[in-house]
Amino acid sequence: MNKQFEKYKGIHPGIVLERELKKRSIKKRPFALSLSEHPQTFNAITKGKRSLNTALALRIEKELQVGEGTLVFLKAWYDIKKEKEKEKKHTPDLSKFRKTLFWDTDVKQIDWEKQYKAVIQRVYERGNTNEQNEISRFYGMAKVQAALQARKTAFFSLT
Repeated sequence: MNKQFEKYKGIHPGIVLERELKKRSIKKRPFALSLSEHPQTFNAITKGKRSLNTALALRIEKELQVGEGTLVFLKAWYDIKKEKEKEKKHTPDLSKFRKTLFWDTDVKQIDWEKQYKAVIQRVYERGNTNEQNEISRFYGMAKVQAALQARKTAFFSLT
């Protein structure tokens, strides 16, 4: 892989491609047409909304005279990063929660890491012992106590 692209590992190759085209003052539509690619498809790739296939990557590399396989490697690194992110996202045992506990939201859409304070507070306010135990197991008692303490502190500062 070309050394100049080494720093882009894990970034969608289309975003790197867009930056390279901008750096070289190449307009996307004419470039896409020169590759016999639909401009809309090419634009979606450069915005990171669509995957870059190997055949197109090789044509782009040839046209831009960058190392063969550079974009393909970037795509592979991006795919690896996405898979690792999927593995990281873990959830508590949802079978231990009553559906009424999260009645107003789709449980599959909860970001358990970013929204941990709200989840902990809800379970400790409205949940039963089994649900509280599962949240304590999932987050750990230190994180649960910190979230509950933050709630108490916020409450008392309002009064």
